[in-house]
Amino acid sequence: MYDLVIRGGSVVDGKGGTPFEADIGVNGGLISDVAPSIEGDARRVIDAEGAIVTPGFVDIHTHYDGQVTWDEVLEPSASHGTTTVITGNCGVGFAPVRPGERTQLIELMEGVEDIPGTALYDGMEWNWESFPDYLDVLDGKRWSMDVGTQIAHGAVRAYVMGDRGIRNEGATAQDIDHMSRLTAEAMAAGALGFSTSRILGHQSIHGDPVPGTFANEDEVFAIGRAMQSSGAVFELVPGGSVGQGGIALGNNEAHLEDELNWMRRLSIETGLPITFLIVEFLEDPEAWKGVMEFVAEANAAGARLFPQTASRPAGVLLSWQSNHRFQRRPTYLKIADLPLEERLRELGKPEVRAAILSEEDAPPLSESINDAMHIIVGQNIENVFPLGNPVNYEPPAEDSIAAEARRAGVDVEAHMYDSMMAEDGHAILMMPGLNFARGDCGAIYDMMSNEHSVVGLADGGAHCGLICDASSTTHLLTYWARDRKGPRLPLEYVVHKQCAGTAALYGLNDRGVLEIGKRADINVIDYEGLQLGLPYSTNDLPSGGQRFLQPAKGYRATIVNGMVVRENDEDTGARPGRLIRGRR
Repeated sequence: MYDLVIRGGSVVDGKGGTPFEADIGVNGGLISDVAPSIEGDARRVIDAEGAIVTPGFVDIHTHYDGQVTWDEVLEPSASHGTTTVITGNCGVGFAPVRPGERTQLIELMEGVEDIPGTALYDGMEWNWESFPDYLDVLDGKRWSMDVGTQIAHGAVRAYVMGDRGIRNEGATAQDIDHMSRLTAEAMAAGALGFSTSRILGHQSIHGDPVPGTFANEDEVFAIGRAMQSSGAVFELVPGGSVGQGGIALGNNEAHLEDELNWMRRLSIETGLPITFLIVEFLEDPEAWKGVMEFVAEANAAGARLFPQTASRPAGVLLSWQSNHRFQRRPTYLKIADLPLEERLRELGKPEVRAAILSEEDAPPLSESINDAMHIIVGQNIENVFPLGNPVNYEPPAEDSIAAEARRAGVDVEAHMYDSMMAEDGHAILMMPGLNFARGDCGAIYDMMSNEHSVVGLADGGAHCGLICDASSTTHLLTYWARDRKGPRLPLEYVVHKQCAGTAALYGLNDRGVLEIGKRADINVIDYEGLQLGLPYSTNDLPSGGQRFLQPAKGYRATIVNGMVVRENDEDTGARPGRLIRGRR
């Protein structure tokens, strides 16, 4: 008697090999059989005829650090076949924290990751101080997927150094020793890694860089050595990012080459896997190639460096539901607080349209990216595209709003206004930034094809009003393996990359492949019918906080620990997800 049998699917097992027809049997949350035909009874049978069967997706770059304390579902990741998420990236997190100092960490997360502060203030349970305490709180939670987390440099530095840490002052030997002990304590309690950020663009809502941005090698290497016995991951956003210049280190500057060199030395010394973010910059579209060459040479010499790349351009979503070019026009401000459907009725009136298009912008409320997005859009108006329906994250230049306006002989802003009124006013525009320097996704293709890279950067739970890239797992299958007009990647390759590849980096060797003895984290997918829906904005975070969600069609079933958590693209209410403590 099996708990579950999945019959008749095309198995893409996560190992990178050719798909094959097989049944999969599940008992006790584990895969107990993979065979051409499984005989015998089962408490539950899923018909996978005409579908593919894959491991559950392992998303290593999310920011659900606060959301995991109040939300069992963990959207937007839950809708896209994700069965494991890892939080605590980019040097921001919520533990350790001293009583009375929580506000600093919320302001840091809100500034760096654009998560509404009101949602964090009102939604989070703050019944911990140490990082082990935080894990104990999470250990009592139940989710639709498994959750692992990392300890963040920003929180550690703030805890140890107080305001000195927040101001990024130099750490003393005593400070470094204390940070190292806290890191070792976190690893012993089950942290999957340590994260830090070293770019000036990551700032709190007050414009303060993440604590640790300017940390010198003594501090960084001491923390790395404290992690050594755990084998956990060192994750970072490197300083000196191409196109962003260097970062100040006292009277010195750290450049990307310097960052790569210390990562190489730290990994060789400690044996730690180090994953760092890599993108194609508009200012120097070729620079990522040199990084990949460096990584290949470093890894051949014994380092374990894993550049982490996104599967689509980093682009801001624009719409009447969120940010847009007209958000500071006086006439728009008069109707901005109306419910969406009422607002759309007003925006559809010719006189309202004419007034908005004729007006100058009112000053932004603040320097935050949300309040200044209309200025950014105006400065990049040649690089704004309809996202389309079905969605297209690699639009050709001739499909830009500006190009369409020129062909039609109309004003660009007027055409942008009218384009946003499509889909009954629910149309989405996209303004791609990183990974689109040449107007295509060729660099992404090459980066994902590289043997040393891992797929990440989906930022689930973050940048709530700007993006919805947690759907990247679905995008890998629909676009990169099936629909792209240019070079594509084999289905078995992208499944391997998003499952076994990401799981192995974090030592989660109990999942990521479909074989006997592994966790029964499984997707049954109508591959030919799989489709990404149009993103939409909702105010369902605590205190009405806004975020984008994006539906998908085609997931017949998503299974976590042997339990069906989603069926026919709907949540079943099952909550088998647990906290992951340590490598497997």
